[in-house]
Amino acid sequence: MTNPAPTSPQERRLSLRARVAILAAVAVAIAVAITSAAIYVMLREQLYDQLDRDLLARAEAAALNPDLIATLPADALGADARIGLVTPEQLLAAEKGEMPPVGDAEWAVSFGERPKSLRWAHDDGEYWRVAAVPAGDGNALVFAATTDSVDQTLDRVRFVALLVGMLGVVVAATAGYGVAKAGLRPLGALTSATERVARTMDLRPITSSGDDEIGRLAGSFNVMLASLGAARERERQLVADAGHELRTPLTSLRTNLDLLAQEGSAGRELDPRVKHELLNDVRAELVELGHLVDDLVQLSRGAESHETRIVANLASIVDDCVTRVRRRAHGVQFDVMLSPWWLKADVPSLSRAVTNLLDNAVKWSPDGGTVTVQIADGLLSIADQGPGIAEEDRPHVFDRFYRSESARSLPGSGLGLAIVAQAVAEHSGAVTVDESPDGGARFDVAIPGSSHAPESRHNSTPDP
Repeated sequence: MTNPAPTSPQERRLSLRARVAILAAVAVAIAVAITSAAIYVMLREQLYDQLDRDLLARAEAAALNPDLIATLPADALGADARIGLVTPEQLLAAEKGEMPPVGDAEWAVSFGERPKSLRWAHDDGEYWRVAAVPAGDGNALVFAATTDSVDQTLDRVRFVALLVGMLGVVVAATAGYGVAKAGLRPLGALTSATERVARTMDLRPITSSGDDEIGRLAGSFNVMLASLGAARERERQLVADAGHELRTPLTSLRTNLDLLAQEGSAGRELDPRVKHELLNDVRAELVELGHLVDDLVQLSRGAESHETRIVANLASIVDDCVTRVRRRAHGVQFDVMLSPWWLKADVPSLSRAVTNLLDNAVKWSPDGGTVTVQIADGLLSIADQGPGIAEEDRPHVFDRFYRSESARSLPGSGLGLAIVAQAVAEHSGAVTVDESPDGGARFDVAIPGSSHAPESRHNSTPDP
Protein backbone atom coordinates (compact mmCIF):
# COMPACT_ATOMS: atom_id res chain seq x y z
CA MET A 1 0.00 0.00 0.00
CA THR A 2 1.17 3.49 -0.75
CA ASN A 3 1.16 6.14 1.92
CA PRO A 4 -1.31 8.96 1.35
CA ALA A 5 0.15 12.14 -0.01
CA PRO A 6 0.73 14.85 2.58
CA THR A 7 -2.07 17.28 2.95
CA SER A 8 -1.38 20.52 1.12
CA PRO A 9 -1.88 23.92 2.85
CA GLN A 10 -4.97 24.46 0.70
CA GLU A 11 -6.46 21.15 1.88
CA ARG A 12 -5.75 22.06 5.54
CA ARG A 13 -7.71 25.28 5.36
CA LEU A 14 -10.43 25.78 7.94
CA SER A 15 -14.02 25.18 6.99
CA LEU A 16 -16.20 28.12 6.05
CA ARG A 17 -18.17 27.74 9.29
CA ALA A 18 -14.99 27.92 11.37
CA ARG A 19 -13.77 30.94 9.40
CA VAL A 20 -17.10 32.71 9.95
CA ALA A 21 -16.93 31.94 13.69
CA ILE A 22 -13.35 33.20 13.90
CA LEU A 23 -14.25 36.30 11.92
CA ALA A 24 -17.18 37.03 14.25
CA ALA A 25 -14.97 36.50 17.29
CA VAL A 26 -12.25 38.77 15.92
CA ALA A 27 -14.80 41.44 15.01
CA VAL A 28 -16.31 41.35 18.51
CA ALA A 29 -12.84 41.34 20.09
CA ILE A 30 -11.86 44.43 18.11
CA ALA A 31 -15.15 46.15 18.94
CA VAL A 32 -14.84 45.30 22.64
CA ALA A 33 -11.20 46.40 22.70
CA ILE A 34 -11.99 49.74 21.08
CA THR A 35 -15.02 50.31 23.29
CA SER A 36 -13.18 49.28 26.46
CA ALA A 37 -10.20 51.48 25.60
CA ALA A 38 -12.47 54.46 24.97
CA ILE A 39 -14.39 53.89 28.23
CA TYR A 40 -11.16 53.38 30.17
CA VAL A 41 -9.58 56.59 28.85
CA MET A 42 -12.74 58.62 29.52
CA LEU A 43 -13.14 57.17 33.03
CA ARG A 44 -9.45 57.71 33.80
CA GLU A 45 -9.64 61.34 32.74
CA GLN A 46 -12.82 61.89 34.74
CA LEU A 47 -11.42 60.26 37.91
CA TYR A 48 -8.18 62.24 37.78
CA ASP A 49 -10.10 65.41 36.96
CA GLN A 50 -12.35 64.79 39.96
CA LEU A 51 -9.28 64.19 42.16
CA ASP A 52 -7.74 67.46 40.95
CA ARG A 53 -10.90 69.43 41.64
CA ASP A 54 -11.17 67.97 45.17
CA LEU A 55 -7.55 68.83 45.92
CA LEU A 56 -7.89 72.41 44.71
CA ALA A 57 -11.17 72.91 46.53
CA ARG A 58 -9.78 71.61 49.84
CA ALA A 59 -6.61 73.62 49.42
CA GLU A 60 -8.48 76.83 48.72
CA ALA A 61 -10.76 76.21 51.73
CA ALA A 62 -7.81 75.55 54.03
CA ALA A 63 -5.97 78.62 52.70
CA LEU A 64 -8.53 80.84 54.44
CA ASN A 65 -6.97 79.91 57.82
CA PRO A 66 -3.40 78.65 57.24
CA ASP A 67 -2.48 78.97 60.97
CA LEU A 68 -4.44 75.80 61.66
CA ILE A 69 -1.96 73.69 59.65
CA ALA A 70 0.47 73.30 62.53
CA THR A 71 -2.22 71.99 64.88
CA LEU A 72 -4.02 69.83 62.31
CA PRO A 73 -3.64 66.05 62.97
CA ALA A 74 -1.67 64.18 60.31
CA ASP A 75 -4.54 61.78 59.60
CA ALA A 76 -7.18 64.49 59.35
CA LEU A 77 -7.24 64.13 55.55
CA GLY A 78 -6.76 60.37 55.50
CA ALA A 79 -3.72 58.13 55.29
CA ASP A 80 -3.30 58.79 51.58
CA ALA A 81 -3.14 62.59 51.88
CA ARG A 82 -0.60 65.15 53.08
CA ILE A 83 -0.90 68.86 53.80
CA GLY A 84 1.75 71.47 54.37
CA LEU A 85 2.53 75.18 54.33
CA VAL A 86 5.37 76.71 52.35
CA THR A 87 6.69 79.94 53.94
CA PRO A 88 9.80 81.98 53.12
CA GLU A 89 11.45 80.72 56.31
CA GLN A 90 10.31 77.10 56.58
CA LEU A 91 8.17 74.18 55.42
CA LEU A 92 5.41 73.47 57.90
CA ALA A 93 3.65 70.09 57.86
CA ALA A 94 0.57 68.93 59.72
CA GLU A 95 1.17 67.78 63.29
CA LYS A 96 3.19 64.57 63.32
CA GLY A 97 2.69 64.29 59.60
CA GLU A 98 4.97 64.27 56.57
CA MET A 99 5.48 67.23 54.33
CA PRO A 100 3.94 66.80 50.89
CA PRO A 101 6.33 66.86 47.92
CA VAL A 102 7.47 70.44 47.32
CA GLY A 103 9.13 71.64 44.18
CA ASP A 104 9.63 74.67 41.97
CA ALA A 105 5.93 74.87 41.18
CA GLU A 106 4.98 75.26 44.86
CA TRP A 107 7.73 77.83 45.52
CA ALA A 108 6.53 79.78 42.47
CA VAL A 109 3.05 79.91 44.01
CA SER A 110 4.44 81.11 47.36
CA PHE A 111 6.43 83.87 45.61
CA GLY A 112 3.30 84.95 43.75
CA GLU A 113 4.72 83.96 40.37
CA ARG A 114 1.83 81.58 39.71
CA PRO A 115 -1.80 81.80 40.87
CA LYS A 116 -1.86 78.05 41.65
CA SER A 117 -0.24 74.78 40.56
CA LEU A 118 -1.27 71.18 39.99
CA ARG A 119 1.25 68.51 39.10
CA TRP A 120 2.36 64.90 39.34
CA ALA A 121 5.02 63.89 41.86
CA HIS A 122 6.77 60.63 42.74
CA ASP A 123 7.75 60.15 46.38
CA ASP A 124 8.35 57.09 48.55
CA GLY A 125 7.57 54.81 45.62
CA GLU A 126 4.12 56.31 45.09
CA TYR A 127 2.59 58.70 42.62
CA TRP A 128 1.01 61.84 44.02
CA ARG A 129 -1.12 64.64 42.74
CA VAL A 130 0.12 67.86 44.30
CA ALA A 131 -1.96 71.09 44.43
CA ALA A 132 -0.72 74.45 45.71
CA VAL A 133 -2.66 77.71 46.27
CA PRO A 134 -1.58 81.08 47.73
CA ALA A 135 -2.06 81.44 51.53
CA GLY A 136 -1.18 85.16 51.86
CA ASP A 137 2.11 87.02 52.65
CA GLY A 138 4.40 84.80 50.54
CA ASN A 139 2.93 81.57 51.77
CA ALA A 140 1.56 78.65 49.74
CA LEU A 141 -0.74 75.94 51.01
CA VAL A 142 0.13 72.51 49.54
CA PHE A 143 -2.22 69.54 49.35
CA ALA A 144 -1.05 66.11 48.04
CA ALA A 145 -2.98 62.90 47.58
CA THR A 146 -1.88 59.50 46.28
CA THR A 147 -3.61 58.00 43.24
CA ASP A 148 -4.05 54.59 44.88
CA SER A 149 -7.85 54.80 45.05
CA VAL A 150 -8.10 55.93 41.47
CA ASP A 151 -5.64 53.28 40.32
CA GLN A 152 -7.55 50.56 42.16
CA THR A 153 -10.77 51.69 40.50
CA LEU A 154 -9.09 51.65 37.11
CA ASP A 155 -7.66 48.18 37.80
CA ARG A 156 -11.14 46.90 38.55
CA VAL A 157 -12.45 48.51 35.37
CA ARG A 158 -9.70 46.85 33.34
CA PHE A 159 -10.45 43.47 34.87
CA VAL A 160 -14.17 43.78 34.24
CA ALA A 161 -13.56 44.97 30.65
CA LEU A 162 -11.22 42.04 30.01
CA LEU A 163 -13.68 39.56 31.50
CA VAL A 164 -16.60 40.98 29.56
CA GLY A 165 -14.50 41.09 26.38
CA MET A 166 -13.47 37.44 26.69
CA LEU A 167 -17.04 36.42 27.41
CA GLY A 168 -18.22 38.46 24.42
CA VAL A 169 -15.64 36.81 22.16
CA VAL A 170 -16.72 33.33 23.26
CA VAL A 171 -20.40 34.18 22.80
CA ALA A 172 -19.70 35.79 19.40
CA ALA A 173 -17.67 32.78 18.20
CA THR A 174 -20.39 30.37 19.33
CA ALA A 175 -23.14 32.49 17.79
CA GLY A 176 -21.13 32.97 14.60
CA TYR A 177 -20.58 29.26 14.24
CA GLY A 178 -24.25 28.55 14.86
CA VAL A 179 -25.39 31.21 12.40
CA ALA A 180 -22.88 30.00 9.80
CA LYS A 181 -23.99 26.41 10.30
CA ALA A 182 -27.66 27.31 9.89
CA GLY A 183 -27.04 29.72 7.02
CA LEU A 184 -24.73 27.38 5.14
CA ARG A 185 -26.94 24.31 5.51
CA PRO A 186 -28.61 24.97 2.11
CA LEU A 187 -25.18 25.48 0.60
CA GLY A 188 -24.08 22.14 2.04
CA ALA A 189 -27.11 20.48 0.48
CA LEU A 190 -26.29 22.15 -2.83
CA THR A 191 -22.70 20.95 -2.58
CA SER A 192 -23.86 17.38 -1.92
CA ALA A 193 -26.21 17.59 -4.90
CA THR A 194 -23.45 18.81 -7.24
CA GLU A 195 -21.10 16.10 -5.96
CA ARG A 196 -23.83 13.56 -6.70
CA VAL A 197 -24.09 14.90 -10.24
CA ALA A 198 -20.32 14.66 -10.71
CA ARG A 199 -20.26 11.13 -9.28
CA THR A 200 -23.29 9.65 -11.00
CA MET A 201 -23.60 11.92 -14.09
CA ASP A 202 -27.30 12.20 -13.22
CA LEU A 203 -28.30 15.55 -14.73
CA ARG A 204 -31.68 15.82 -13.06
CA PRO A 205 -32.40 19.34 -11.70
CA ILE A 206 -31.34 20.14 -8.14
CA THR A 207 -34.19 20.82 -5.75
CA SER A 208 -34.04 24.41 -4.55
CA SER A 209 -36.32 26.79 -2.69
CA GLY A 210 -36.29 30.50 -2.02
CA ASP A 211 -35.00 33.39 -4.07
CA ASP A 212 -31.95 34.27 -1.98
CA GLU A 213 -28.36 33.98 -3.16
CA ILE A 214 -28.24 30.22 -2.59
CA GLY A 215 -31.58 29.76 -4.37
CA ARG A 216 -30.29 31.74 -7.35
CA LEU A 217 -27.07 29.69 -7.28
CA ALA A 218 -29.11 26.49 -7.37
CA GLY A 219 -31.12 27.92 -10.27
CA SER A 220 -27.89 28.67 -12.12
CA PHE A 221 -26.73 25.09 -11.54
CA ASN A 222 -30.03 23.82 -12.90
CA VAL A 223 -29.63 25.96 -16.02
CA MET A 224 -26.12 24.54 -16.45
CA LEU A 225 -27.41 21.00 -15.94
CA ALA A 226 -30.13 21.60 -18.52
CA SER A 227 -27.49 22.82 -20.99
CA LEU A 228 -25.31 19.80 -20.26
CA GLY A 229 -28.30 17.51 -20.70
CA ALA A 230 -29.17 19.10 -24.01
CA ALA A 231 -25.54 18.83 -25.15
CA ARG A 232 -25.44 15.18 -24.09
CA GLU A 233 -28.67 14.48 -25.98
CA ARG A 234 -27.33 16.22 -29.09
CA GLU A 235 -24.12 14.23 -28.84
CA ARG A 236 -26.05 10.98 -28.40
CA GLN A 237 -28.30 11.82 -31.33
CA LEU A 238 -25.30 12.77 -33.47
CA VAL A 239 -23.56 9.48 -32.70
CA ALA A 240 -26.73 7.50 -33.36
CA ASP A 241 -27.45 9.29 -36.63
CA ALA A 242 -23.82 9.03 -37.71
CA GLY A 243 -23.82 5.30 -37.00
CA HIS A 244 -26.99 4.92 -39.02
CA GLU A 245 -25.63 6.89 -41.96
CA LEU A 246 -22.27 5.09 -41.88
CA ARG A 247 -23.89 1.67 -41.90
CA THR A 248 -25.13 1.92 -45.51
CA PRO A 249 -21.84 2.95 -47.25
CA LEU A 250 -19.87 0.52 -45.08
CA THR A 251 -22.21 -2.34 -46.03
CA SER A 252 -21.89 -1.41 -49.68
CA LEU A 253 -18.10 -1.22 -49.39
CA ARG A 254 -17.91 -4.61 -47.68
CA THR A 255 -20.12 -6.19 -50.35
CA ASN A 256 -18.07 -4.79 -53.21
CA LEU A 257 -14.78 -5.70 -51.56
CA ASP A 258 -16.04 -9.23 -50.91
CA LEU A 259 -16.89 -9.59 -54.60
CA LEU A 260 -13.45 -8.32 -55.57
CA ALA A 261 -11.78 -10.63 -53.02
CA GLN A 262 -13.66 -13.65 -54.36
CA GLU A 263 -12.24 -13.04 -57.81
CA GLY A 264 -10.02 -15.99 -58.63
CA SER A 265 -10.89 -17.96 -55.49
CA ALA A 266 -13.85 -19.57 -57.27
CA GLY A 267 -11.79 -20.35 -60.36
CA ARG A 268 -13.20 -17.54 -62.41
CA GLU A 269 -12.43 -13.91 -63.07
CA LEU A 270 -14.83 -10.97 -63.06
CA ASP A 271 -15.68 -9.30 -66.28
CA PRO A 272 -13.32 -6.30 -66.66
CA ARG A 273 -16.28 -3.98 -67.09
CA VAL A 274 -17.94 -5.31 -63.92
CA LYS A 275 -14.65 -5.05 -62.05
CA HIS A 276 -14.22 -1.48 -63.23
CA GLU A 277 -17.73 -0.62 -62.04
CA LEU A 278 -17.06 -2.22 -58.67
CA LEU A 279 -13.84 -0.24 -58.23
CA ASN A 280 -15.58 2.97 -59.23
CA ASP A 281 -18.33 2.20 -56.76
CA VAL A 282 -15.77 1.58 -53.99
CA ARG A 283 -14.00 4.82 -54.86
CA ALA A 284 -17.28 6.75 -54.81
CA GLU A 285 -18.27 5.22 -51.46
CA LEU A 286 -14.87 6.15 -49.99
CA VAL A 287 -15.26 9.73 -51.23
CA GLU A 288 -18.75 9.81 -49.71
CA LEU A 289 -17.37 8.50 -46.42
CA GLY A 290 -14.68 11.19 -46.47
CA HIS A 291 -17.28 13.91 -46.96
CA LEU A 292 -19.41 12.42 -44.18
CA VAL A 293 -16.46 12.39 -41.77
CA ASP A 294 -15.61 15.99 -42.67
CA ASP A 295 -19.20 17.04 -42.06
CA LEU A 296 -19.30 15.24 -38.73
CA VAL A 297 -16.07 16.93 -37.63
CA GLN A 298 -17.47 20.29 -38.66
CA LEU A 299 -20.68 19.72 -36.69
CA SER A 300 -18.90 18.45 -33.58
CA ARG A 301 -16.51 21.40 -33.58
CA GLY A 302 -19.16 23.66 -32.06
CA ALA A 303 -18.94 27.42 -31.66
CA GLU A 304 -15.52 28.93 -32.16
CA SER A 305 -14.06 31.37 -29.69
CA HIS A 306 -14.76 34.98 -30.51
CA GLU A 307 -10.99 35.57 -30.29
CA THR A 308 -10.55 33.73 -33.63
CA ARG A 309 -12.89 36.10 -35.48
CA ILE A 310 -11.76 38.99 -37.61
CA VAL A 311 -13.48 41.89 -39.30
CA ALA A 312 -14.25 40.74 -42.85
CA ASN A 313 -16.38 41.65 -45.84
CA LEU A 314 -19.13 39.09 -46.48
CA ALA A 315 -19.05 40.01 -50.18
CA SER A 316 -15.40 38.95 -50.38
CA ILE A 317 -16.12 35.64 -48.63
CA VAL A 318 -19.04 34.88 -50.95
CA ASP A 319 -17.04 35.89 -54.05
CA ASP A 320 -14.22 33.50 -53.09
CA CYS A 321 -16.73 30.69 -52.53
CA VAL A 322 -18.41 31.32 -55.90
CA THR A 323 -15.02 31.18 -57.62
CA ARG A 324 -14.25 27.77 -56.10
CA VAL A 325 -17.68 26.27 -56.78
CA ARG A 326 -17.76 27.60 -60.37
CA ARG A 327 -14.71 25.49 -61.24
CA ARG A 328 -16.56 22.25 -60.52
CA ALA A 329 -20.08 23.34 -61.51
CA HIS A 330 -20.10 22.37 -65.18
CA GLY A 331 -23.16 23.45 -67.14
CA VAL A 332 -24.40 25.87 -64.45
CA GLN A 333 -24.17 29.64 -64.72
CA PHE A 334 -23.82 32.10 -61.84
CA ASP A 335 -25.49 35.52 -61.61
CA VAL A 336 -23.61 37.36 -58.86
CA MET A 337 -24.54 40.77 -57.42
CA LEU A 338 -22.72 41.58 -54.20
CA SER A 339 -22.84 44.69 -52.02
CA PRO A 340 -20.30 45.18 -49.21
CA TRP A 341 -21.37 43.93 -45.79
CA TRP A 342 -18.83 44.12 -42.98
CA LEU A 343 -19.04 41.80 -39.99
CA LYS A 344 -16.89 40.05 -37.41
CA ALA A 345 -16.61 36.51 -38.71
CA ASP A 346 -14.95 33.16 -38.32
CA VAL A 347 -14.01 33.15 -41.99
CA PRO A 348 -13.39 29.37 -42.46
CA SER A 349 -16.70 28.45 -40.79
CA LEU A 350 -18.67 31.04 -42.75
CA SER A 351 -16.96 30.06 -46.00
CA ARG A 352 -17.92 26.42 -45.42
CA ALA A 353 -21.55 27.43 -44.90
CA VAL A 354 -21.67 29.55 -48.07
CA THR A 355 -19.96 26.79 -50.06
CA ASN A 356 -22.53 24.25 -48.84
CA LEU A 357 -25.37 26.53 -49.98
CA LEU A 358 -23.75 27.00 -53.40
CA ASP A 359 -23.08 23.26 -53.81
CA ASN A 360 -26.69 22.54 -52.87
CA ALA A 361 -27.92 25.04 -55.47
CA VAL A 362 -25.64 23.55 -58.16
CA LYS A 363 -26.74 19.99 -57.32
CA TRP A 364 -30.41 20.82 -57.88
CA SER A 365 -29.96 23.14 -60.87
CA PRO A 366 -30.68 21.71 -64.33
CA ASP A 367 -28.11 21.76 -67.13
CA GLY A 368 -27.82 25.32 -68.37
CA GLY A 369 -29.55 26.63 -65.26
CA THR A 370 -28.50 29.75 -63.34
CA VAL A 371 -27.69 30.15 -59.68
CA THR A 372 -28.40 33.67 -58.45
CA VAL A 373 -26.19 34.97 -55.66
CA GLN A 374 -27.01 38.36 -54.19
CA ILE A 375 -26.13 40.49 -51.15
CA ALA A 376 -28.45 43.45 -50.60
CA ASP A 377 -28.68 45.37 -47.31
CA GLY A 378 -26.79 42.60 -45.56
CA LEU A 379 -29.10 39.81 -46.76
CA LEU A 380 -27.36 37.00 -48.64
CA SER A 381 -29.72 35.18 -51.05
CA ILE A 382 -28.77 32.07 -53.05
CA ALA A 383 -31.46 30.83 -55.46
CA ASP A 384 -31.51 28.04 -58.02
CA GLN A 385 -33.83 27.00 -60.87
CA GLY A 386 -34.33 23.45 -59.69
CA PRO A 387 -37.50 21.69 -58.54
CA GLY A 388 -37.51 23.56 -55.22
CA ILE A 389 -38.20 22.21 -51.74
CA ALA A 390 -41.64 20.95 -50.82
CA GLU A 391 -43.35 23.07 -48.21
CA GLU A 392 -43.64 20.14 -45.79
CA ASP A 393 -39.87 19.55 -46.01
CA ARG A 394 -38.80 23.16 -45.37
CA PRO A 395 -39.03 23.03 -41.54
CA HIS A 396 -36.68 20.01 -41.52
CA VAL A 397 -34.05 20.79 -44.15
CA PHE A 398 -31.63 22.12 -41.51
CA ASP A 399 -31.93 19.02 -39.32
CA ARG A 400 -28.98 16.67 -39.20
CA PHE A 401 -29.15 13.74 -41.65
CA TYR A 402 -32.55 14.85 -42.91
CA ARG A 403 -33.10 14.04 -46.58
CA SER A 404 -36.35 14.45 -48.43
CA GLU A 405 -37.83 11.64 -50.54
CA SER A 406 -36.50 13.15 -53.74
CA ALA A 407 -32.97 13.54 -52.33
CA ARG A 408 -32.42 10.07 -50.92
CA SER A 409 -31.29 8.66 -54.25
CA LEU A 410 -28.66 11.41 -54.68
CA PRO A 411 -25.18 11.60 -53.15
CA GLY A 412 -24.94 13.41 -49.86
CA SER A 413 -25.06 12.86 -46.11
CA GLY A 414 -27.82 15.25 -45.12
CA LEU A 415 -25.38 17.31 -43.02
CA GLY A 416 -24.57 20.18 -45.38
CA LEU A 417 -27.52 22.39 -44.47
CA ALA A 418 -27.15 21.48 -40.78
CA ILE A 419 -23.59 22.87 -40.98
CA VAL A 420 -25.00 26.02 -42.58
CA ALA A 421 -27.51 26.50 -39.76
CA GLN A 422 -24.84 25.95 -37.10
CA ALA A 423 -22.35 28.37 -38.67
CA VAL A 424 -24.97 31.09 -39.12
CA ALA A 425 -26.18 30.63 -35.52
CA GLU A 426 -22.59 30.99 -34.30
CA HIS A 427 -22.57 34.43 -35.93
CA SER A 428 -25.88 35.41 -34.26
CA GLY A 429 -27.65 35.21 -37.61
CA ALA A 430 -30.57 33.31 -39.14
CA VAL A 431 -31.06 31.25 -42.31
CA THR A 432 -34.42 30.55 -43.94
CA VAL A 433 -35.59 28.71 -47.06
CA ASP A 434 -38.30 29.77 -49.48
CA GLU A 435 -39.29 29.45 -53.12
CA SER A 436 -37.26 31.38 -55.71
CA PRO A 437 -38.92 33.46 -58.45
CA ASP A 438 -37.92 30.73 -60.97
CA GLY A 439 -39.61 27.99 -58.94
CA GLY A 440 -36.46 26.62 -57.32
CA ALA A 441 -35.21 27.00 -53.75
CA ARG A 442 -33.95 30.26 -52.26
CA PHE A 443 -31.90 30.39 -49.09
CA ASP A 444 -31.68 33.72 -47.23
CA VAL A 445 -28.91 34.33 -44.70
CA ALA A 446 -29.02 37.38 -42.41
CA ILE A 447 -26.01 38.10 -40.16
CA PRO A 448 -25.61 41.31 -38.10
CA GLY A 449 -23.08 43.71 -39.57
CA SER A 450 -22.70 47.06 -41.29
CA SER A 451 -22.58 48.31 -44.85
CA HIS A 452 -19.82 50.76 -43.90
CA ALA A 453 -16.25 49.61 -43.64
CA PRO A 454 -14.81 50.02 -40.12
CA GLU A 455 -12.09 52.60 -39.56
CA SER A 456 -9.59 49.89 -38.60
CA ARG A 457 -9.51 47.15 -41.24
CA HIS A 458 -6.62 45.11 -39.91
CA ASN A 459 -6.84 41.40 -40.69
CA SER A 460 -9.89 41.94 -42.92
CA THR A 461 -10.18 40.56 -46.43
CA PRO A 462 -10.16 43.06 -49.30
CA ASP A 463 -13.21 44.10 -51.21
CA PRO A 464 -14.05 41.97 -54.22
